[in-house]
Amino acid sequence: MDWNRSEQLFDKARRLMPGGVNSPVRAFQAVGRHPFFVERAQGPWLIDVDGNRYLDYVCSWGPGILGHAHPGVIEAVQRACTKGLTFGTPTAGEVELAERISACVPDVEMVRLVSSGTEAVMSAVRVARGYTGREKIIKFSGNYHGHSDGLLVKAGSGLMTQSVPDSGGVPEGYAACTLTAVYNDIESVRRLMEENTGQVAAVVVEPVAANMGVVPPKEGFLESLRQITRKYGVLLIFDEVITGFRLALGGASEYTGVHADLYTFGKIVGGGMPLAAYGGNRDLMSFVAPLGPVYQAGTLSGNPVAVMAGIETLKILMEDTGIYKRIDRRAGKLAEAFRSRGLTVNRAGSLLSAFFTPGFRECAGRVENYEDACKCDREAFAAYFNKMLERGIYVAPSQFEAMFVSDAHEEEWIDMTCRTIGNLELT
Repeated sequence: MDWNRSEQLFDKARRLMPGGVNSPVRAFQAVGRHPFFVERAQGPWLIDVDGNRYLDYVCSWGPGILGHAHPGVIEAVQRACTKGLTFGTPTAGEVELAERISACVPDVEMVRLVSSGTEAVMSAVRVARGYTGREKIIKFSGNYHGHSDGLLVKAGSGLMTQSVPDSGGVPEGYAACTLTAVYNDIESVRRLMEENTGQVAAVVVEPVAANMGVVPPKEGFLESLRQITRKYGVLLIFDEVITGFRLALGGASEYTGVHADLYTFGKIVGGGMPLAAYGGNRDLMSFVAPLGPVYQAGTLSGNPVAVMAGIETLKILMEDTGIYKRIDRRAGKLAEAFRSRGLTVNRAGSLLSAFFTPGFRECAGRVENYEDACKCDREAFAAYFNKMLERGIYVAPSQFEAMFVSDAHEEEWIDMTCRTIGNLELT
């Protein structure tokens, strides 16, 4: 493949943007190369500025559940654009989107629309603190909840990719209010609760972790987490920025049967545009201004164009629930292809990760938490990534990110990917 135009753009970008990118993982440093620059996308395909075509299993980190440039979503966005791009006043679309979110996730009786997943989680944590009158929160190593100050403690995603456990510029006082437990280890949560009785406002968790690679909850983990939080009067926040409307129409609560107090959504809820949301029961959400003392605002919250993209996406998902069965089945085929090569595969619905665990050539290991994920062979992953890319298949440029399947990944493309995996030389 020829990447000359992408290389030229990256040279220019590095003079204008930190690392040449607007989000760290896009720099491709972990896989020893420079990024390609996308010109357009359609269905399951990305086409870069050099004309190279890639079968895309990143799906813009999750929102592309219908595939790129879905005609219905594009048409809805175009209609909205003709009426204006932003108003700073309420629109009917905000009400309809909130109504659809609540219909899909009944625990969410009231919802506030925001612009990003980071903003949604930051706001939900603030609600929990305002409601309980407590300051501390518990999170899990390897769970990424956006880049707000108090949550950049042993986070996943790009921080793991760069081997950065925390972030510069975060005051110690913020980090001191964040307690870190071990994902899938309920005793680590119990100890923190006992040591900080009456001080913890909330436990925030990715119900299916997807930022240290995909790591599903062990049997009973979320159920026990729900019991412990109730025992200590602590709110449970499900960060569903990735899993919301992707694991199932009702998200993690439908998929796992466990119900949280507050939920955060992103990615799919905006149909691929900058939009996110947080919500919960009426009592909790009544603490949000202008009803209550917890302040949160945003001029672009509920942007009319993004809202219409979200409405159309949820409408399609609500009308064709067979989508979930299709993408689950196709993701299962990919998982088996990876397992046939001796790799450890974690999967939850249409989310999956193939881990290059230590000694993967001889036997598959297991990845159940942050520590397990950190032991993976990053050099072997980088070699695999580059070989896939050279064959026109784009997976996340990090061992610690998820692989996403969309409804546009038809059987022929899944089968082609499986054959490629089967023939790939893993080093």
